[in-house]
Amino acid sequence: MQRITVVGGGFAGLVAAITCAEAGARVRLLEAHHTLGGRARATVGPYVAHDGPHVLYRDGPWWRWLAGRDLIGRSSGVPLSGLAGFRFRHGGRLRRTPPPALLPVLARRRRSAPVDVDFHTWISRHHGEAAASAAANLMGVATFDADPGRLSAAFVWPRLLRVFAPSPPARYLAGGWNGLIDRLATHARTRGVTIETGARVTELPPPPVIVATTLDAAARLLGTALPAGPSGRAVLLDLAVRADRRDAFVVSDLDAAGWLERYTVPDPSLAPTGESLAQAQLPLLDGEGKAGGLARLEALTDLALPGWRDRTTWRRDGVANRRSGALDLPGHTWRDRPAVDRGDGVYLAGDMVAAPGLLSEVSFNSAVTASRLAVS
Repeated sequence: MQRITVVGGGFAGLVAAITCAEAGARVRLLEAHHTLGGRARATVGPYVAHDGPHVLYRDGPWWRWLAGRDLIGRSSGVPLSGLAGFRFRHGGRLRRTPPPALLPVLARRRRSAPVDVDFHTWISRHHGEAAASAAANLMGVATFDADPGRLSAAFVWPRLLRVFAPSPPARYLAGGWNGLIDRLATHARTRGVTIETGARVTELPPPPVIVATTLDAAARLLGTALPAGPSGRAVLLDLAVRADRRDAFVVSDLDAAGWLERYTVPDPSLAPTGESLAQAQLPLLDGEGKAGGLARLEALTDLALPGWRDRTTWRRDGVANRRSGALDLPGHTWRDRPAVDRGDGVYLAGDMVAAPGLLSEVSFNSAVTASRLAVS
């Protein structure tokens, strides 16, 4: 029976370990920290907060893989009350409808976007500057980038279509992603995977080995440079506030590519009864520090959650750096990222490597590819 080592116990490492074990390999998973999940691990209650948006998309392969193994657990879609609470900030004000210039962009869903033209330029050619700016900032939630319009049109456009589909494919897992991580770990163990936490790896294990870590950590293990393309950098603000019916469910910031969402609307279990748990994010500008970004983000929160400072029961803030996965600039696609197959039985998995998908789907797709190569 083939022996395969997986380094890293986040989503990518757990999927890789399960896939290899299902193919008949003996798998050993090594995780440096004392808990599994990596960046997907959330805080422990009574306030369950994640590092950025934490939804799955039911129209993607990651969802189908989980569903086929009965690993999703309870989930919910966007509630009708949430749709009523969807707001847009544009022109410095909070509004119930997007700017008229944006509507024709969202209506023409069947066209293909070019790889070698940035998204802002491509949209402005068809719909003008106002539409291009609004459409680009709409995608701050999926890129963590202060200027999504600079990215390849072929990268941004399909993601915009999925995130803002007429029938939203986003699903919220009850209790957050901690439960999903635990279910993945349990399933891995039932398939015979040996999981060791607190096991920091300083030398590359014998091949076949799947390295499911950050690119920086992988480069140190491989002893070679791994070119890292652009990735998002944003300030995050998590708040628990006493509930107020004036609070918005979602605010899409069309002025500055920010986003705010009250996750207790679809999942009340994330905070105590009578409280709302909200997360706001705002991409940082070039050279901008945390304090400046946080001040701008609090101004957005003032609009979304009136009087929130007097209602706050719990708070944390921080900077999410390189948390969006790889972002493709004009002239580049996911195939130009560091390859999964590094040769000599060494494979990479994670959200910065050469695999398609939206957010966590990149980790999933790269993990499945690495596993198939490793067991072959």
